[in-house]
Amino acid sequence: MNPRWKCRPEGSTWGDFGPDDQLGRLNLITPEKTRQGIAEVREGLRFCLSLPLEYPGGNLLNPRRYPPQLFATSRGEVGNMVHRLSAYDVRHNDVICDDLALIYLQYSTQWDSFAHAGQMFDADGDGVPEPCFYNGYRGGAEVPEALDLGAAEPRALRFAQPGAKALGIETFARHGIQGRAVLVNLFDDVGEKRDWVGYDRLMRLMQAQGAEIEPGDMLCFYTGFGDTILSMNRQPDRQRLENSNAVIDGRDAKLLNWISDSGVAALIADNYAVEGLPARDGGSDQHAALPLHEHCLFKLGVPLGEIWYLSELAAWLKANRRSRFLLTAPPLRLTGAVGSPVTPIATV
Repeated sequence: MNPRWKCRPEGSTWGDFGPDDQLGRLNLITPEKTRQGIAEVREGLRFCLSLPLEYPGGNLLNPRRYPPQLFATSRGEVGNMVHRLSAYDVRHNDVICDDLALIYLQYSTQWDSFAHAGQMFDADGDGVPEPCFYNGYRGGAEVPEALDLGAAEPRALRFAQPGAKALGIETFARHGIQGRAVLVNLFDDVGEKRDWVGYDRLMRLMQAQGAEIEPGDMLCFYTGFGDTILSMNRQPDRQRLENSNAVIDGRDAKLLNWISDSGVAALIADNYAVEGLPARDGGSDQHAALPLHEHCLFKLGVPLGEIWYLSELAAWLKANRRSRFLLTAPPLRLTGAVGSPVTPIATV
């Protein structure tokens, strides 16, 4: 029992790391786990695991998210780009550029925080479900609803987000996400076609590739979807987006149980949502539309990394018969945000 809940979801880690925990299985990324990651560094080679943040382009991948827009800050009535300071003092020869960005935080390479996806769940045990997030934090309270400002530009500015009072992305940033990661190459088995990967197939591939997971490791799935996105050069094709590369089967109960038992600290993929969307039919009873999100973000406290760029790293690991590396991947320390762009670095 917890001050915020009387009942917790079956199989969840709510309360396991303390009544007010907001890190979930990131708690397993201990100093020892970071040292294990550092021990994987033998060549000193670095791989950037982020797509350019203006990719995939357009809003076909998610109709609510758009590419970043850059603006110049203002100096009075002029834009502060290639601005000559001699305008204020003829002795000065400085030329200044200063800009700002309108960014959808989960448009491209990103982390999902635990405030990104919750469930309707009867945490009070009174027969009435309420909006809940990891460790019993409540929607409408610690994770507030949007405020309708009635702005003239509804795409970006109409709905104010007051900021999550718990489970915001800044909790990940303060903890620091740096430790040992393991990559499983799904592309070599699946190729460019869209196909589902469940427990049996994943275990077979991991065994063939010598990929072993220990508690506190971060697990990366290379599907090739990052290459698919880049090949479309910011002109995405819906047919290719919806029918390319491997996706994890979030309805596979054996796979979800393995995620629970493995102690994996984070799941990461170069595809849109790690899991396949829409998910396979869940039957007539009430169920999550995003079952892997429910299992990881809501129940276990396992962050999800989406739309990463893993191709160059995967090629190097395959050529060198390795699967482990040091991963450094802090999100922006943006208080109250429910997701964040990230520029991860793999070091081998």
